[in-house]
Parts: sequence; structure tokens; C-alpha cells
Amino acid sequence: MALHRSFSFSHHLLRRLILPSFPSHPYSKSTSIPKKQERVRDHSLDGIMEIHKKFRLALSLRELLLPFASLPISRFTTMARRSLSIPPSDLSRFLIRHPHVFHIFEHPVQRLLFVRLTPRAISQLNSETLALTNSVQSTILRLRKLLLLTTPLLRLRLEHIRLIRYDLGLPDDFEQSVILANPGLFRLVCKPDTDAARSKYVEYVPSDSDPPDIRIPAVEKSREREYRVSGSETEDSRFAFPNKYPPGFKIGKYFRVAVWRWQRLPYWSPYEDISGYDLRSLEAQKRLEKRSVAMIHEILSLTIGKRTTLERIAQFRQAMGLPKKMKEFLLQHQGIFYISTRGNQGKLHTAFLREAYFKGELVDTNEIYLARKKLEELILLSPQKANVERMLTSMGREGFGVGFGGKERLDESDGEDSGSDSGVDSQYFE
Repeated sequence: MALHRSFSFSHHLLRRLILPSFPSHPYSKSTSIPKKQERVRDHSLDGIMEIHKKFRLALSLRELLLPFASLPISRFTTMARRSLSIPPSDLSRFLIRHPHVFHIFEHPVQRLLFVRLTPRAISQLNSETLALTNSVQSTILRLRKLLLLTTPLLRLRLEHIRLIRYDLGLPDDFEQSVILANPGLFRLVCKPDTDAARSKYVEYVPSDSDPPDIRIPAVEKSREREYRVSGSETEDSRFAFPNKYPPGFKIGKYFRVAVWRWQRLPYWSPYEDISGYDLRSLEAQKRLEKRSVAMIHEILSLTIGKRTTLERIAQFRQAMGLPKKMKEFLLQHQGIFYISTRGNQGKLHTAFLREAYFKGELVDTNEIYLARKKLEELILLSPQKANVERMLTSMGREGFGVGFGGKERLDESDGEDSGSDSGVDSQYFE
């Protein structure tokens, strides 16, 4: 009997040495989605970033022009080179290609080229300012929900909010107009013995004015709508996320099974306090992983365009418990998120909430988004459609009739007159 056992053991060892070892399938005993997934591009969302590249540059140049009625091209070129590192040739090419936003004209006395914003660009700026004012209540709610994601701390660094303010729809002076103006909703505190820029924190203040569903994530609301429309299985949709893979994404059999198991996995809400749970078990780690997906999903849902850069999301890593390798983590869930490297020479990564877009267009728009969309439309207009000759002639005859210099009066541009880039000139100078 002992000889037989020894022979069986030796035979088994010999087979292990000679025959190749085939490990069990990685998806057979796990609900985790495979980590190494081939990245598939979505050209419709990449196209948005190509437009946004021009839009972002136009915004930066607009900020340089706003304090002035107009500027000489030579001075404007120097300012753009120092502030934005734009070569003069690239700046001139950009201004010429977008005459619906920037108006180049000749000074009637000095015979120098000047640049200023067009009536349409000023009208768009007024529309955006009005949209920010009208949406202040919804903006406050978005900021409060962002602070709630940091449970149990309920606070974020002011500088981090400042970096993401544009995506949240906050005005530039939000520290005064939103935080300090609402002491019953926010508290601004300073930590002593720290750097001044890093010492200010914004804290959430409980209030009875909050809506009852303030702690309900956006994904749960979308699940409810999906259940009412399609009547899907409750067990399958209870913890599921909307999945919409890009064209050309290969979904194999085992990947489909892994996603199905992952979708049925319960998890903690991003607004739930998990500080009292034991997070050392394998089940808890899986729930934490899915909670991170829900956390990023909620952050993107709070933005105006349902997108923001990974760098801005990563700054909340410590406060919200997000994973370290953000890009690799989101690439596991290409049906929920999309990462685009277009628009800034691959230096920035923009994360999209895929379910919020259909054929490259945002499904649920808002007033701030539509106001900003007008500037993108001006950028996309063909330069051949701008009546440049008439603009130059009109500006040369009438543009300096009341003097030159001083602040630009944005409130005086009328909606009807601002529809054209030519004809009306004297209203820009005082």
C-alpha cells in the first residue's frame, strides 16, 4: 500500500514537471471585471474634445481682452505669449480663423491693427453670466452634494473646489458670492500653521432646506427610470450601472459573464458613512471597488457637461477614498466611462459619463451648458461667412467717433444688434 502511494505521488509529480500547467479561468470564481482591457476610441466623444481645444483657447484669450475695449495686436500678442505661452504666429492664425469671436480692425489715426470681441461674443458672454445668476440655487445644491460625498468629513479644500468650479457652474467669485453669502449652508474654516493657499476648507452645514433626495445618487434615479420604462428584472437592475460600450468594443463570453456578476454585486452608496465597517474581507473590497465607480459616476453627474479631467477627480482621492491609478481603474469600466486624450496633446485626460451622451450630444442639457454652447457654435462658424470687409470699413469710419480707451460696457449690447458682426460699432467705446 505504501509502495502504491509512493508510486502515485511520483507519477503525479512527473506529470506536473512534464505537462504544461493550465490555470483555472480568472473569471470563474470572481466577480471582478478584467483589469487589462484594450482601450477603444469613441470618435464622437473625441470630436467634442477637438472642439473644446479651440473653445478653451478662446476662453483664455477672452479673459485677456475683457478688461479692455480693444488692444493693439502687438500688445495682445505679448500678453498671450507671457500668460498662455502662445507663439505669435499661432495666435494670429487663430484670430483670423475665428472672426465671429475676435474682430481685427485698423485704427483710423495710428494705422495699427487692433483686436476686440465681436458683438456676438459679447452677447454670448452676457448670456452665460445671466445663466450663472439664474442657476445659483441648483449650483449651491451641486456643491452641497459634492461635500456630502466626503462623508464623514463633510469638507473639501477650497483650492480643490476652485480648480473644478468651471465644471460645477460656479462663478469665479464663488468664495464670496456662494460660500460666504450662505453661512447657513457652508462654513469656511482655516487650519492654523499651514500654507495660506492650502489652509482654507469648505464645510457642509446641515440645513432643513435640503431636498429629501439630496443623498440619493444619480445612478439610482436612472435605474428607477429604466425600470419603469423597460420593466427589467429587479434582481439584475438593483445594483446595476448603465453600460453603453463604444463601437468596435469586443465583448467575449467570459467578459460578459464577469460584467453580469459585477452588476449584481451590492455596494455601499457614495453618500453612506462606511467608517464603522470592517473593510478587510474580500467581499468588502469588492463593495469598495464598486463604490468607487459610484463615487466617480456621481462626481461626473454633478458637472455641467457630465465630464471633467481625471486630474480634477484625482484631487478628491484622499477625501473620497478613490483609487490611486485612476486611468487604469476607469478603463476597466469602458461601458460606464470614457477617457479621451484629445484636445491637449495628450497631457490631460477627460473622463466622460457615457450614458449622458448620445451621438456626441449631451442628452439632458441645462441653461449654463446651452449658454456656453453658443461660443462653440461661433467657433465652428466658417470664417468665409463673416463680412470682414464691411466690418473693417464700418470700424474705420465710425468706430472712434466718441474716443478710444476705457472699459467695455457689456450690459449695453442688445440681443438684436449683437446678431451681426458688422454695422454697430460705437456702442463699444465710451
